[in-house]
Amino acid sequence: MYPVSVSIPSFRSENNSIEKGYTVFKIDVLMNGRQHAIEKRYSEFHALHKMLKKSIKPPEMPSKHVRNWVPKVLEQRRQGLEFYLQTIIMENEVLPKIFLDFLNIRHFPSVPKTESCGSLDTESEESSKLSHQPILLFLRDPYLLPSAHDSFSNVVIDGVIHGIFYPDLQPRRER
Repeated sequence: MYPVSVSIPSFRSENNSIEKGYTVFKIDVLMNGRQHAIEKRYSEFHALHKMLKKSIKPPEMPSKHVRNWVPKVLEQRRQGLEFYLQTIIMENEVLPKIFLDFLNIRHFPSVPKTESCGSLDTESEESSKLSHQPILLFLRDPYLLPSAHDSFSNVVIDGVIHGIFYPDLQPRRER
């Protein structure tokens, strides 16, 4: 699975008095666990396509000339635009800046798509992983008293609770 995924779940018609009606496509963008939605007109997709042709070989665009008032045709265009965006992501190791800008994704120059929202460091993925292992795991709230069915008391929890609530209490010394 790629760290960037896009879908176009819906579209809507816009009508205003200045220009004739047009269709707006809602694009859901998921990157590194963060999701946002943007809206684009077909003309914006077309402009993106023209710009992408200067740097990569983009897939075919859905036809520009369709009847915008036919729902079945608009649904086919929605599917075609979704496939267009997904194909660009799958076929390019490094996503072009113009494409990331189109999707409103923060980016860093010349960074592969797997790290395009990562840190500014140029460390390898291996060196950026944590090198330690967790040493303490609480299976329940550590501030509650141990349940009666515990087979042994948790020395760490007892020590922390005594240290916080009874800092002046000295442990008993065996004689």
